Amino acid sequence: MKMNIEFSASMMCADYGHLQDEIIALEKGGIDSFHIDIMDGNFVDNFGMGIHDLRYLRKITKKSVECHLMINEPIRYIPLFADCGADVLYIHPESGRHISTTLEKVIAHGITPAIAINPGTSVETILEYLNIVERVLVMSVNPGHAGQVYLPFVGKKIEKLLALRDEYNFDVYWDGACTPDRVQTFAPKGVKGFVLGTAMLFGKNRDYGEIMSEVRGLL
Repeated sequence: MKMNIEFSASMMCADYGHLQDEIIALEKGGIDSFHIDIMDGNFVDNFGMGIHDLRYLRKITKKSVECHLMINEPIRYIPLFADCGADVLYIHPESGRHISTTLEKVIAHGITPAIAINPGTSVETILEYLNIVERVLVMSVNPGHAGQVYLPFVGKKIEKLLALRDEYNFDVYWDGACTPDRVQTFAPKGVKGFVLGTAMLFGKNRDYGEIMSEVRGLL
């Protein structure tokens, strides 16, 4: 039976010299959504995409745009992301003092509430948030930079979350070092979606449609 798995393009890996062409080619190639990594240089040691990138992407595509917020005190910016058309907001539990309030504000602005967890963040520390969120994004690498090495102990964390999925009614998503073997291993176990970056999608000098056809063929 064919699995209905979602694939999102990690836009920090795109060619910014031809961004509109990239977006159109990814859509034509069959990508399901676009993933924006927003960093403030404090929560992680890097500066990533920003509000202008979100606005531009939202202008070009009608597909879902999800924002992974690697910023401190994201509660201050929820209205701004709502105004710019974000469909999903991933919040890190370490990024503010009252994350449940932040997630409630996300919901109040009509955005899908979601949480992102670093490799060093345990499932137990986010247990109560599972009552609120619709998604959990599991980082298989430390956040902030593309092209990092997969941390294998993350697989056990994903299995813990999948065991809680039906009780709390959320979906599990994968971000970081996403390779064909990991899609083949974790999609059948119940991972709903994967963020594709340099490991599978970008920088291959190949048509995105061909790549996405191969990716879906793994399922």
